[in-house]
Amino acid sequence: MTADADGSWVALFSGGKDSSWALYRALETGLSVSHLLTVHPSADSYMYHVPETGLARLAADAVGIDHVEVTADDLDATEVTDAGAQGDRELAPLERALRGLVADREVAGVTAGAVESEYQTSRIEALCDRLGLDLFAPLYGEDPERLGRAIVDAGFEVRVVAVAAAGLDESWLWRRLDDAALDDLLALRDQYGVHPLGEGGEFETVVVAGPHMDGRIDVDHETEWDGRRGRVHVTDARLVYSDGASTRE
Repeated sequence: MTADADGSWVALFSGGKDSSWALYRALETGLSVSHLLTVHPSADSYMYHVPETGLARLAADAVGIDHVEVTADDLDATEVTDAGAQGDRELAPLERALRGLVADREVAGVTAGAVESEYQTSRIEALCDRLGLDLFAPLYGEDPERLGRAIVDAGFEVRVVAVAAAGLDESWLWRRLDDAALDDLLALRDQYGVHPLGEGGEFETVVVAGPHMDGRIDVDHETEWDGRRGRVHVTDARLVYSDGASTRE
């Protein structure tokens, strides 16, 4: 997982906290990130963040980096019993998009936000090997509590947009991931085994503001809760730049 500063970099970007932190770290390291690449799954996914990826285009505008979007149709993970085969299948639209970018310019590598998932990381590493690209995965193997504190301390405003685990009730929907929330997640880890960064799919997030963004994403939303799991549905979103100008998603 190297980080060669020569050439441009493509950030795999969902708009969630992990891919946003990987992008932030890449920019801090001095990597020239030329594109953010978002895959929009049409259904449940083993490989990709699913809820509210439409906000990624506003985040890309706030960061000021060109944005490439890919819709991954017909990749419903519930239809396939072999998780490995499904992961390989889900990687196909991402690979096509990356091949297009590599064909048009000199790309040095890819940034990714996996924390502990060997399932995701091994497939992205294999993809990078096929394309002759480096992989910058600054979260991988790091202590999740330390990572969470670093994200909060850096000034990221992270909001929870989906929950699906014991101990995470409706009150977590749109809750800000701050030090108090991290304390609660650590307690839920001890009680229920919840991963404090949601690496096991316990929860999903979006980043609406951060030190790498010019302004913030303001969101109107509704919540859906079935008694065991729930999610946020964005009804309106707008990027409010630091100078007061705004644009809608």
